Amino acid sequence: MAGDMLRSAADLEIPMIGITLVHRLGYFRQKLDAKGNQDAEPERWNPANFAEPMDVRVSVHLEGRPVAITAWRYRLRGISGGVVPVYLLDTDLPDNAEYDRTLTSELYGGDQRYRLMQEAVLGLGGAELLDALGYTRICSYHMNEGHAALLALGLLQREAREGRAGGNDIECVRHRCVFTTHTPVPAGHDKFPRPFVASILGAGLVELLDAAQCFRDDLLNMTFVALRLSRFVNGVAMRHGEVSAHMFPQYSIRAITNGVHAASWTSPPFCDLFDQQLPGWRYDNLCLRYAIRIPVNEIQKTHRAAKQRMLAEIQARHGIELQEDVFTIGFARRAAAYKRADLLFTDIERLRRIGRNVGSIQILFAGKAHPHDESGKDMIRRVVGAAACLEGTGVRVIYLNNYEMELAGFLTSGVDLWLNTPLRPFEASGTSGMKAALNGIPSLSILDGWWVEGCHEGLTGWAIGDRDAAPVRESASLYEKLESIILPMYYRNQAAYAEIMRSVISVNASFFNTNRMLGQYLNDAYFPREDALAGAKSAAQEAA
Repeated sequence: MAGDMLRSAADLEIPMIGITLVHRLGYFRQKLDAKGNQDAEPERWNPANFAEPMDVRVSVHLEGRPVAITAWRYRLRGISGGVVPVYLLDTDLPDNAEYDRTLTSELYGGDQRYRLMQEAVLGLGGAELLDALGYTRICSYHMNEGHAALLALGLLQREAREGRAGGNDIECVRHRCVFTTHTPVPAGHDKFPRPFVASILGAGLVELLDAAQCFRDDLLNMTFVALRLSRFVNGVAMRHGEVSAHMFPQYSIRAITNGVHAASWTSPPFCDLFDQQLPGWRYDNLCLRYAIRIPVNEIQKTHRAAKQRMLAEIQARHGIELQEDVFTIGFARRAAAYKRADLLFTDIERLRRIGRNVGSIQILFAGKAHPHDESGKDMIRRVVGAAACLEGTGVRVIYLNNYEMELAGFLTSGVDLWLNTPLRPFEASGTSGMKAALNGIPSLSILDGWWVEGCHEGLTGWAIGDRDAAPVRESASLYEKLESIILPMYYRNQAAYAEIMRSVISVNASFFNTNRMLGQYLNDAYFPREDALAGAKSAAQEAA
């Protein structure tokens, strides 16, 4: 999502900079055996093949020693020629100790020591890097999740060192920082004991954290650090904003609903259709609103082409032959227990009857479990086990190996229905259904995350249960919608189904995109209206 946001910034020529870690080992390459057991191998890549090395060195003190940091610059080019630089921090330098050289190697890797040191490289090192590169007129620093919260500590350290704020260092830092929290899942909110923090960051930085009242019960909660040191805080959907406000009641938390980069996630067949019917849509995504005037037969023809592309790719990658005329459901996302990929298999016998009596179904699953997430790995095994139980019936289940962005593009454009079954209220937003919407694919989803806003029953897709439904009722609702509404429409009234596909583009794709999202961040977070009004008032007074 952060990448999509920066793509929109490049398209719209918004002056932004991205900071991340180089992650030389990538995330991981997933291998599944016949029973669904996941094996993880490093996905090594060479940044020199994509980015240019920067002649810059900064350092942060961790565990009492300097850790040197350099960076690679990737130039992200937009459709209008705008460029957003993305700096990838790298500690793999000869000057560093062997352990320190690995700090930017793994995404979500290592133990607590590795994690805190990695977050210090990102936050403290990122602030130092921007200074070293000459970025001295930064209006807003955006901390995208608590992993970047030590950026605010770095700014606080600088204010204290330079003494420019006249003793009001904390407010000065708060005025420059914006924070987005992305998950209500506890694992997404890193916590570190005070003695452990002191051993890594040192007594001086712990004193600054104390002065900013960032410790709670002698724990450094990175989310609280960002909350305490930001002027604007938001969740990533309306419902997530409400959940976050309940989790952190002492803070004002707004909502800016996520989006996806339209031009990146629209399949080539639909890109061609939109170029013909809705010129300018790549820059002005709101033009997709007028997809409602595209003839239904054009929607059908274009989706057929996108589905054929997906089926051909699956055949080429996995040697699996699927049928074009069979209703195909997609479920692809990170494999975590709360995503409940197995909700569809609550009643295997009923699913068999639906496939036998109403219409055949192909179900495509994909997604990686975090290497340390045993419950996520077990979820994959349950899906693969359900696939074996359904062999030879009217329901065919395939778990596709090694889910990544390219495969995501094929799936979110080629299936006939996008399925999402998270445990409420843990789906902060979700974006895969937004990608599907750009390609006219309706969703069947739990009313959580973005779908609370995107679901218009029978127009953009269908809700599973309601906002208060018990899990047992949710599975029953899922089967009822498939059996009574969705499959009969698909197999008996394809024109009606295509009308829903067209509405998905017009209603949802035109809104749930990063061009709209970035506009909200600009207006509400980066350049808030209060500041704009104050500036206008000051200008008017000067003119008078």
